[in-house]
Amino acid sequence: MNEGASLNDLAPERRLRRLELAVTRRLDGLLHGRHLGLLPGLGSEPAASREYRPGEDEVRRMDWAVTARTTVPHVRTVEADRELATWVLVDASPSMDFGTAALEKRELATASVAAVGFLTSGLGNRLGAHVLGPFGVRRYPARTGRTHLLGILRTLLAIPRGAPELDPTGLADAVEGLHRAVRRRGLVVVVSDFLDGLDQDGLGDAAPRWERPLRRLTARHQVLAVQVTDPRERELPDVGILTLVDPETGRRREVSTAGRRLRERYAAAARQQQDTITAAIRRAGATHLPLRTDGDWVADIVRHVHAQRRLTRAARRPAVSGGSA
Repeated sequence: MNEGASLNDLAPERRLRRLELAVTRRLDGLLHGRHLGLLPGLGSEPAASREYRPGEDEVRRMDWAVTARTTVPHVRTVEADRELATWVLVDASPSMDFGTAALEKRELATASVAAVGFLTSGLGNRLGAHVLGPFGVRRYPARTGRTHLLGILRTLLAIPRGAPELDPTGLADAVEGLHRAVRRRGLVVVVSDFLDGLDQDGLGDAAPRWERPLRRLTARHQVLAVQVTDPRERELPDVGILTLVDPETGRRREVSTAGRRLRERYAAAARQQQDTITAAIRRAGATHLPLRTDGDWVADIVRHVHAQRRLTRAARRPAVSGGSA
């Protein structure tokens, strides 16, 4: 997304309006009915009753009072807690200032936060944020309303690219800080490329440094790990001499991409790195949602929501005993 230098002050506002339209139009059109959140199962508060559906509803959810009154079997339905607090931890460190497709990773991270805000919005629902950037971690209290959400998104879009790290803070410390700050059970969404804290660039056997604090976080909350990636982090194109820059340290190295063996080794190392990240998120007990800068992030989020709801419905169905052979 290239803006002219004279439009730097306007670019975040233009991007914000474009982002809001994408979220409200597409997500609202693809996800019908009340949005029960990115991770089903948070709700436990009785809402109403409806007729019992054989094979779909659990008998233990029967609403016997309504059943007796109407003489028709009814079950209790639940809705998300009316004061559900959703917290997002957004990685806006220098490694997120990278992108070779339609979006940079940080812009995609901001888009996912917008989707989280939309999907968890509702009467009394609150959104809070911890933003990990070159300035350390900035904390925004959980509040309701569109204005609050837009303020968080505006902050993310306005962080200068390539800014020097004034207070370097790792992802592991940021996750641990969120764990200490948020006591009441709720939904926590961690948005990052999860490259920080990998041992030997993710090629060693040691667990990432953020895995243990992420596990502690999942012990108290439902946690969604949104991993933002770019296609060039998975494969190296044949483009001749390429200057590689470490965004965290600023170190530069010129590499010839013409060699097939080099590109194959790069792809193999990238796959191993990704396997390390995926396994660590799974071991920590978080739900994994990968998003790519060259993909349709709205469709990916919608597919994820539908898949999670199908799994939840399947898990709640009573087991049917099989007959004897």
